Amino acid sequence: MRRAVDILEVAREQVLDRGIGLDEQQALACLQLPDERVDDLLDLAHAVRTKWCGDEVEVEGIVSLKTGGCPEDCHFCSQSGVFDSPVRSAWLDIPSLVTAARETANTGATEFCIVAAVRGPDERLMSQVRDGVRAIHEVVDINVACSLGMLTQEQVDELAAIGVHRYNHNLETARSYFGDVVTTHTYEERWDTCEMVRAAGMELCCGGILGMGETLEQRAEFAVQLAALEPDEVPLNFLNPRPGTPFGDRDPMTSVDALRAVATFRLVMPRTILRFAGGREITLGDLAERGVRGGVNAVIVGNYLTTLGRPADQDLAMLADLRMPIKALAKNL
Repeated sequence: MRRAVDILEVAREQVLDRGIGLDEQQALACLQLPDERVDDLLDLAHAVRTKWCGDEVEVEGIVSLKTGGCPEDCHFCSQSGVFDSPVRSAWLDIPSLVTAARETANTGATEFCIVAAVRGPDERLMSQVRDGVRAIHEVVDINVACSLGMLTQEQVDELAAIGVHRYNHNLETARSYFGDVVTTHTYEERWDTCEMVRAAGMELCCGGILGMGETLEQRAEFAVQLAALEPDEVPLNFLNPRPGTPFGDRDPMTSVDALRAVATFRLVMPRTILRFAGGREITLGDLAERGVRGGVNAVIVGNYLTTLGRPADQDLAMLADLRMPIKALAKNL
């Protein structure tokens, strides 16, 4: 009788040995592995990460320049002005932005991301970003990233010209599930912004949120669609249900499902920065360390946009305990 092909044997030869990421059906096979094989999956993902990315871990801090009042209806987001959530619109001034960047740099972070809850930036926001990036570069030795929604070509070109190192624009979920998550704009609009960012020479940061109700098939679809964009970084968020949003009563992912997903995304994208982002505290808890030893090579330290993260010193201590060096600053400006 012919022996069934073992997906981990296939992945070891294809991904670890040759650096070729898994395709959609192979990714699905990993996501369907039984619980007792998850440790083997994580160990393989860690070996892949170490071989194709090295052992360094990138640390990043984020701050919201413009919070709340967003006109879009992303069903997971408490910053949407469409839903009855407790987050209200607010702006951060430039001195506070610089202070946040300095505090982030003091943790050893190499990246500081300016985020705004908008469909896309208007002239007021672009002016604030212009001034903020300039002010940060004058006094803080850190790379500056931005996440400002969907962009025009002119805005992409300006951000690249003022020295924005990386731009974050998440696809959020698989194309086939996108309409269940957002209705006020399309998957294709997000994709177009990502393509323009890459073409302009900025690094592309593009990921999404897992555990929003997508099937395992859609999770595998999402992984390979991200890989097709060839992003420099993929932030993996896990749904942290927010009161007042359409997804506010959904249950968080289980820890084992989250770990399975982390390892699978690493095997789909062996050379990409894979970052732990929002929701890992409630989804993984004390198992975050296992995720870092299962394919992740970047973390956001401190708080997120509307939810609390772990104190930065706890994450830094975890990396020290794991003997994973923090990536040194290397500006590409």
